[in-house]
Amino acid sequence: MSSSLLAICQQASREMGINAPSTIISNTAQYPISLLNLVNGVGQQLVTEFLWQGLTVEYRFTTVFYQYTATTVSGSVNISGLSSTTGLTATPTYFAVTGTGIPNDTFLATVSAGPATGTLSRAATASGTVTLTFAQIRYAFPSDFDRLVDDTDWDKSQNWPIYGPETGQQWQYLKSGFIASSPIYRFRQLGSLFQIWPPLTANDYVGFEYVSNFWVAATGTTALTKAAYAVDTDTAVFHDRLMIAGLKYRFAQMQGMERAKAYEQEWIRQLNIEKGGD
Repeated sequence: MSSSLLAICQQASREMGINAPSTIISNTAQYPISLLNLVNGVGQQLVTEFLWQGLTVEYRFTTVFYQYTATTVSGSVNISGLSSTTGLTATPTYFAVTGTGIPNDTFLATVSAGPATGTLSRAATASGTVTLTFAQIRYAFPSDFDRLVDDTDWDKSQNWPIYGPETGQQWQYLKSGFIASSPIYRFRQLGSLFQIWPPLTANDYVGFEYVSNFWVAATGTTALTKAAYAVDTDTAVFHDRLMIAGLKYRFAQMQGMERAKAYEQEWIRQLNIEKGGD
């Protein structure tokens, strides 16, 4: 971890020949406010700049599915007499529906616990009481998610990769064609969600690696819990020299200083050193 926000800003100020502020977060003067905004910009740029090992996180979850009986009516999107609605009411549109008389690529649109009814995204093609599978195919990313690490998506229960991310064209082909019944799972990032196809009818243990946008830790800790500095004692996952060089360059560039070019070269050199070391 690096030095504190205050220490980074003070050192950068001294190196630029500017009086170092005694506080940053609570300071209402323009210079400390600028330093805070600029140094947060440096950190946020660095998150997207490189696949830093310090920001790479393993994420695991278990896929969800339910099987309930319900009554369908041919030509109608309504289902009634659900044997249960457990697990479906929070995010019904996250569940794909399969079963006798249910067209491919059908989702649960709404559900009500009392009485136990629901609506589908497509009309059923048969009438009767049938067993329906509600398979969750849409999953929220972690709150600190920035981007996936390529080729780390695996179904660990089946010991095979989850292929993707698929393009929009390939995704619609998979969901609309006969290949939708393939046992090989694929994924796409769509609507800020991790989406799997075809619908899984098992509680599989799956996961991936991702880059976190949390690069700041509270004082005395190493856990990254923030996406920006919030108090003077916060520390960053990035090394001091990288943060200082980036802050100096951004400030000089904003002010139109003649030294901006030299600070840019220092920033680029330090960034390359850090990437190589990482």
